[in-house]
Amino acid sequence: MANDHPTLAAFMEFRSTMAEKTAKSVAPARRDGRGTGRRCANAVVALATAVSVASMSVMPASAQSIGFIRDAEIEDLLRDYTTPILKAAGVGASAVHIYLVGSTAFNAFVADGRRIFVNSGVLMQAKTPNEVIGVLAHETGHIAGGHLARMRQQLQNAQAISILATLLGAAAMGAGAASGDFGSGAQAGNALMLGGAQIAKRSLLSYQRSEEAAADRSAINYLNATGQSAKGMLTTFAGLADQSMLSAKYADPYAVSHPMPRERVSALERVARESPYFDRNDPPELQRRHDLVRAKLSGYLEHPGTVARRYPKSDKSLAANYARTVSQMRTGDYRAALASADGLIKAMPNNPYFWELKGDLLVKSGKPREAIAPYQKAVALAPNPGLIKVSLGGALVAANDPALLNEGIKYLNGGLQEEPDFVTGYRHLAIAYGRAGRVPEAELATAQEHFKRGDYEMAQRFAQRAKQGLKTGSPAWLRADDILTYKPPRS
Repeated sequence: MANDHPTLAAFMEFRSTMAEKTAKSVAPARRDGRGTGRRCANAVVALATAVSVASMSVMPASAQSIGFIRDAEIEDLLRDYTTPILKAAGVGASAVHIYLVGSTAFNAFVADGRRIFVNSGVLMQAKTPNEVIGVLAHETGHIAGGHLARMRQQLQNAQAISILATLLGAAAMGAGAASGDFGSGAQAGNALMLGGAQIAKRSLLSYQRSEEAAADRSAINYLNATGQSAKGMLTTFAGLADQSMLSAKYADPYAVSHPMPRERVSALERVARESPYFDRNDPPELQRRHDLVRAKLSGYLEHPGTVARRYPKSDKSLAANYARTVSQMRTGDYRAALASADGLIKAMPNNPYFWELKGDLLVKSGKPREAIAPYQKAVALAPNPGLIKVSLGGALVAANDPALLNEGIKYLNGGLQEEPDFVTGYRHLAIAYGRAGRVPEAELATAQEHFKRGDYEMAQRFAQRAKQGLKTGSPAWLRADDILTYKPPRS
């Protein structure tokens, strides 16, 4: 789902150089698409634990698909799923950020007390919102329980990509061991972890089976406090138990950090069925949004043939049309995709993300000026339009009209103020400032991009150049100075 257009902001996946190195090293061992054969059975439990930290995963994600996904629609849905749970747990919603990881494996984990990582596979495989909410409630249990207190000092200042790279390093090493290729796995792991082995080690050792069970119990308490069923959580764990039967057969129950699957499901079921909300279903509107997000992810992440089988033409639902429209865009059938997008807008004219999709289509088909109006409509309708503002700013810049350049810079800055972790937005901003002849600001934007990626050496190099051309004491000068004086966390 990598984006090849410099102004396409919606649903953008960015990858670190380190993650790409891992993909090249690990991919040959997984070329057949299988990772659960007999030869890796003995390594599954250890690998899943090392990768996921406080995780609900069974198998590690394929390194080829690792990266972050930024999408306004999906993030709004995850925010709505999580906010009531965080409130029930006594955790400030504004203090916790959710990152969507571009892997179709079913996995979610926390890496410190303020970041939850959720694989796209959780949303794609979960049939109801309640299943995802159960996953998020479990991870919130780890945060509220202080289960990662030992890691906070090491990770509190680290960028999310650096954290993911460290965990990917553990995954690469484990994958190499599982396939018998210790050399390439170790090489990729070392490149990824960048000295962060101690973080992964400490996270692994800090988890006890009792803490996983405590997170399960806390999750059910949060669901009860918010009037939601624990049935989805039970369904999720039962599915994970079925998938992990082979690995559990060879696992030492006293050598893993998570409770054994069947034991876990049995304990959960007894408590979950005691809830007065056990048979409560998700609201229809929430289910509709969930179905649309699943369709969107399928359209972007899955092979067009898979999308066609999952959403055949006989399926006239809004979700199916959404998936097919995105898939048409990915395959370059822009005419059909634009017609389909117009159909989506006609069916739901106040859906901001359908307007955003039309803007994306127009930009990708080389018509950025025509994309401006759909993006403006999306910004006006979206509850959290920061990412879409970046798309709008990019379209204004890409229109190659000097009269629109300053407006493009305004929207790019506004979007990044709302979404300061949107790494690719800084690249667009650097391009915009470059076209406007504002070189120091372009260098500052480039420094910010490198900083957010965790490449502090390059960030400080560009920040030094930017600082020399900026007015002393100005807000931009101070941002450059902050980057220069930043001390990266030690591994």
